[in-house]
Amino acid sequence: MKALLRAAIGLRAVRFLTVGVGAALLFFVLTYALASLGMPPFAGTVVAYAAAFVIAYSAQRNWTFGGGHAHARALPRYFILQAGCALGSGVLAHVATEKMQMSPLAMSALTTVAACMVSYVLSSLWVFAEHSDAS
Repeated sequence: MKALLRAAIGLRAVRFLTVGVGAALLFFVLTYALASLGMPPFAGTVVAYAAAFVIAYSAQRNWTFGGGHAHARALPRYFILQAGCALGSGVLAHVATEKMQMSPLAMSALTTVAACMVSYVLSSLWVFAEHSDAS
């Protein structure tokens, strides 16, 4: 039973990373395409982020975590988590470069790993957690 649980958690982590990487690539491609087509950078980035957010939420909910979560509960939590990860990444990036004198590459690696870990743990335990009606 323990081995089966570990395998399920491992598969979930792989799926989570796959969706995350896919969403990041989608965001990159869309921001580039929209800017290349003449859309103002701010507007293009917001549109690209919104598209990546919707795709990532749908894939995480339905594929990574099995799709048994009510949107009314999971979607606001996912939004809060992603907003928190974005803000936390900004703070961590600032501290890493200004206080710890990290290179941009090292800072990017640190913030990516930290955001991914926090997002995975909180997605598993809070956003898409199995819950009773009492929670």
